[in-house]
Amino acid sequence: MSSLEQETQSSADHGLRSGSPLEVFSIFLKLGLTCFGGPIAHIGYFRDEFVVRRKWIDEHAYADLVGLCQFLPGPASSQVGFSIGLMRAGYLGALAAWIGFTLPSAAALILFAHGAGWLSGPFGAGLLHGLKLTAVAIVAQAVWGMVRGLCPDRARASIAVAAAIIILLSATWVAQIAVIMLGALAGLWLCRSEAAAPSGHVAIPVSRRVGLMALALFVMLLAGLPLLRGLTGSTGLALFDAFYRSGALVFGGGHVVLPLLREAFVGPGWLSDDAFLAGYGAAQAVPGPLFTFAAYLGTIVAPQPHGIIGAILGLLGIFLPGMLVLLAALPLWDSFRKRAGAQAMMRGINAAVVGVLGAALYDPVWTSTVHGPKDFAVALVGFLLLVAWRAPPLVVVAFSAGAGVVMTLP
Repeated sequence: MSSLEQETQSSADHGLRSGSPLEVFSIFLKLGLTCFGGPIAHIGYFRDEFVVRRKWIDEHAYADLVGLCQFLPGPASSQVGFSIGLMRAGYLGALAAWIGFTLPSAAALILFAHGAGWLSGPFGAGLLHGLKLTAVAIVAQAVWGMVRGLCPDRARASIAVAAAIIILLSATWVAQIAVIMLGALAGLWLCRSEAAAPSGHVAIPVSRRVGLMALALFVMLLAGLPLLRGLTGSTGLALFDAFYRSGALVFGGGHVVLPLLREAFVGPGWLSDDAFLAGYGAAQAVPGPLFTFAAYLGTIVAPQPHGIIGAILGLLGIFLPGMLVLLAALPLWDSFRKRAGAQAMMRGINAAVVGVLGAALYDPVWTSTVHGPKDFAVALVGFLLLVAWRAPPLVVVAFSAGAGVVMTLP
């Protein structure tokens, strides 16, 4: 092993020793219980927890990581959490982060599939609405902080605004990928004058060999599962393939997976459209990643195996492709982000990510949640608690949920 490789391995090993999987699991379990509002809100929660409070990663490295995960297929917020767990405590830390963040919403949706309709009635509707108002405050705080840190000049502010306008005027998931690519090109053109290197080294304990193996496995499963499904006639393989293919083809956020899943499960008659939509509604009511909708589908789907085994198949199948692609990309990330041209591109991408967040703050977060002065007042108080009083997100969740219930009272 060369001295450079030994130094790199030493840095990676140091990163592995900086935390424990149990520490990572406990923090992500708390986030899994409190992160309402979808992937954009999750990115805001993660920023508050790991950039502002714990300082596990700096603002620029975090924004670079978000930009990378937004660009890759798969659930962006879960990929960001997986990466942070990986940097903190190695592969076991990555697994702990994924399990902690995914477990609460998966368990809630499995219970819902078994008939626990705990969100029905006026009380449940008010609670759900209050939790959505939490997302307004969280996303607004994230945009506010990222604008100050990542758009400090006219060039980057202009890139952010242009990205937001493109997203707002487009109704397709392709726009999100396009604005990130355009942000990179604009950064290469407009942001070269900023010569400072990114602060610090980000230890990525993933070798290039592991990255290549992950990419090969991603391609093999994508191409091989349909063949094995046809050769064996196994319903288990058929279910896993449906989940895996849906997760592998998702760009632009968790909601994009819904039409793919509907085609894969309602189309062949594995469950009814009404059951599918009921589960989708429940997925909006629980914290954590939207991809845990797969746990609900795996529980109630008609072919065997279903129940708990089906839920596990669904979760593994839908999350696995995004994590494999991420492992393939991460070994190149830290060295790439330190090159002069790459720095300029990442400044543009970071600004574009701010624009994407700003557009999401308006649609769907604001437009689907704030319907009048009372809603605006609750969201405003939540924003005040987060920004001015530095209140923990859990306090804002409790306040907004309680306010949502109170607003439903006669």
